[in-house]
Amino acid sequence: MTSLLLRNGLVIDTVPAPAVLGHADVLIEDDRITAVGPERQAPPGTEVIDATGHIVVPGFVDTHRHTWQAGIRAILPDSTLPAYVDRVIRDLAPRYRPDDVYTGTLAGALECLDSGVTTLVDWSHIQLGPGHTDAAVAALRASGVRAVFAYCYGADDDLGALAAETTRVRREYFDTPGGTVTMSMAAAGPEIAGEERALLEWRLARDLALPVTTHMGGYGAESAARGLAFLDANGLMEHPTMYVHANFYTGETFERIAAHGGTVSVAPGIEAALDIGPPPTGRARAAGVPTGLGADTVVSGPGDMFSVMRAAYFLERGRPDGAGLRFTAADALRMATIEGAEAAGLADVTGSLTPGKKADVLVLRTDTLGVAAAHDPIAAVVLAADTRNVDTVLVGGRAVKRGGALQGHDVPSLLTSLTASAGRLTAA
Repeated sequence: MTSLLLRNGLVIDTVPAPAVLGHADVLIEDDRITAVGPERQAPPGTEVIDATGHIVVPGFVDTHRHTWQAGIRAILPDSTLPAYVDRVIRDLAPRYRPDDVYTGTLAGALECLDSGVTTLVDWSHIQLGPGHTDAAVAALRASGVRAVFAYCYGADDDLGALAAETTRVRREYFDTPGGTVTMSMAAAGPEIAGEERALLEWRLARDLALPVTTHMGGYGAESAARGLAFLDANGLMEHPTMYVHANFYTGETFERIAAHGGTVSVAPGIEAALDIGPPPTGRARAAGVPTGLGADTVVSGPGDMFSVMRAAYFLERGRPDGAGLRFTAADALRMATIEGAEAAGLADVTGSLTPGKKADVLVLRTDTLGVAAAHDPIAAVVLAADTRNVDTVLVGGRAVKRGGALQGHDVPSLLTSLTASAGRLTAA
């Protein structure tokens, strides 16, 4: 057994709500947190990391990201959703080879770890063939991030091939329980791909014991109502489903989602930037729906959770007539940690410092001009910190970032490969 002690950090936990526990130790044995409290006794041979002057907080959970797009970062600012579909999905995506998928996914996953995102739902709709899938899964596993590989078949419109290939991926890569990378069904859904495909996707997910994550609710009020009515009429709402971009759902709709055990992922920056609609943060949470945050795409927005938390915070508090003024910095931190884990179906694994959970932990510096002398530690994390403050990142007790540097990866070589891939993909 290996053991690690984070000594004397200013600890923030998130269950049942974000709270500052004060200066304490976090004891980790093998891949799990075993104790949190002042002056914890550690077994002989325990490695000690002095966290004095640092904030210790659970790792962030990104509930929705198209990780493969790291090589086309900032290619589409000041844009709209239809323009994104035209440029990225119809124009650039078909140019991707498996090696582009590997490079982009690895770079995107390491970007997550570098900024304190320890858990990622990778909505991977670049599955143009088995080689692309091989590359995406290999990159996630190589990165060291905890990930849900959300598989979206994209080779053609053959529903028989969709069923066969999804089944193959499930059995070939994810038949053995455990590991840091698991699988879900990224369903194109009734609003994007039509009802026949949606029916197959949800039934296939049921048969393969996969949760579903789907883009639904972000294409206008009429489409949102029609799509959810289809799921309801076919008995599909009972299946574990995370609804992404649920911007046009009403409070009553969110109550129905909550009653069926559904969850929501909000990408506040992208939803505002691409004019998808006002983020539904407050409405979803008020109805009791576990609601997580996602960066979505670096094509049109930032990729770090600090920026995403701030987008959620300011957009919610800026709702008309003060409707969002009860939303707090602690709410934003909760969405980025334990509530995101709930939304992703991983609340028993990560999202808090609860003993018994996997040791996905951040150690944040406070000796920078942007954070020093912050009076509220939770507000410091949400409103003041950035990637520069991420000193140490643990995933399952393993240091993937230490002393401000990523561990175990040749980042300069990866960036060279990413630049070459980007140049080929975007060449006229």
